[in-house]
Amino acid sequence: MSEQEQRKAPVGIEVTRGVWVLPSQGNGFAVETPDGVVVVDTGPGGRKTDQMIAALRALTDSPVIAICYSHGHFGYNFGVPQWLDHNAERGDDAPRLIAHRNLPLRYDRYRETEGYQAILNEMQFPGISARFEPTKVDPTETFDDHMVLCESPRIELLWVPSETDCALAMWLPDTRTLFAGAAVPADFIPNVGTPQRSLRLTGRWADTLDRLIELRPEVLVIEFGAFVTGEDLIAERMTTTAHALRWLRSEVVARLNHGMNDREILADLDYPPEVFDYPWLTHAYGSPDYIVRDLVREESGWWDRNPTSLHPAAPADVARVTFDAIADPDAVIAQAEALAADGNPQLAMHVIDLVALGPDDEPAVTRARAIKSDLCRERSKQVTPYPSKGLYKSSGIRLKQGIISWEGVGQ
Repeated sequence: MSEQEQRKAPVGIEVTRGVWVLPSQGNGFAVETPDGVVVVDTGPGGRKTDQMIAALRALTDSPVIAICYSHGHFGYNFGVPQWLDHNAERGDDAPRLIAHRNLPLRYDRYRETEGYQAILNEMQFPGISARFEPTKVDPTETFDDHMVLCESPRIELLWVPSETDCALAMWLPDTRTLFAGAAVPADFIPNVGTPQRSLRLTGRWADTLDRLIELRPEVLVIEFGAFVTGEDLIAERMTTTAHALRWLRSEVVARLNHGMNDREILADLDYPPEVFDYPWLTHAYGSPDYIVRDLVREESGWWDRNPTSLHPAAPADVARVTFDAIADPDAVIAQAEALAADGNPQLAMHVIDLVALGPDDEPAVTRARAIKSDLCRERSKQVTPYPSKGLYKSSGIRLKQGIISWEGVGQ
C-alpha cells in the first residue's frame, strides 16, 4: 500500500477501552479480551475487507478468536475467507464463526435463489454484480435467543429479529455498550417493506427495540454512521422508532378493517410530525410507504382487488391487444409528455404505460419506452428513499435499451 493510500485507508475508532468500530460494510465491531479479539462482521471482501483487517492490526496484535455475523444480508460477511487466511498466515487458530440459528437457513435460501438474488441486487444497485463476489461461509456455531461469549469482559449475543430474522446484537454490560447491528437503523425509518424483499414484520421489530431499551445502554453503535452516547438520547431514539412502527400498524389495520387496499391506504394516510419528525426517522433508506405495503402483505394475500389480475392472460397477448385497442398511440404519448412537462412524471408514467408495455415490434412502443426511461430518471430525483432511486435508475437504463423484462440478468 502506498503512503497516499495509507493516509486514505479507513481506521478503527475507539468506543471504549479495547472496543472499536471498524470500517466494514457499514460499521464492523471489535472487542479485545484476554484471549483475543471478537469481531462482528468481516466486510464485503476484496480491498474493503483488507482495509478492515489493517485497521484492526493498527490497534492490536491480539489474535482474532471469534467472528460474529450481525445478519445474513448481502456483503456483510463475504470477507470471511480473508479473515480465515489472515489467521492462518499469522499461525493463529481459526476463529469461531458464530451466528443466530436462522442465518444458515437464510444462506441456504440465497443459494437456492442465487440467480434471483443477483437480479434483485442489480435492480436496486445498478452495476453491483461486477463489484462483489457473493461468498457465503456458514457459521460453525449458532445460538437461539441469548449467548454468553465471554465473562471478562462480559460479552453477550442477543437475537434481535428486525431487518432480518437472523440479526444479532452484542451487549457489553460492563460499560453498557450495545452494538445493535441491523436492529437500530442509521438516520432513517426502519428498513421494512423494501420493494423487492421478503416480509420484515413491523410489530416484531418494535418488540425488539423494546427489549434493547430495557438494557439501558449508555453507548449505542448502529449499523451506519457515528455511535450514539447518553442513555436518555438512546432511549428516546429507540422509543420513538418503536412508537412510529406501532402507529403505522394501527393506522393500516384500521383501514384494512374498512376494506381499503394498499393504494387506497397510501392515498389516505398522512404521517404526523409528532410521530415522524425526528432526525433518526428520515426517509433516506426506509420509507413509511414501504412499511404500509409490508403491513398489508402481512395481513392479506397477493390479489390487488382487480378481477382482471386473478387469472391473467400471457403478457405478450395483453401487450398486443392493448396496443391494438389504442386509437392513437401518439396522442397517448403526447399526453404523457404534457404531464411530464407540467412536473408530474409519476402520472406521466401511468399514461405512458398504455403504450410502453406494448409489443416490441411497434415503433410507437420503442418511442414510449425511451420517454419512460427519461421519466424514471426524473422520478428518481423526486423520491427520497435510496432503494426507490436505485430501482428507477436501473429500470430507466433497461428502458433506454428498449427492454422491459429482467429475464436473463445475472446469468
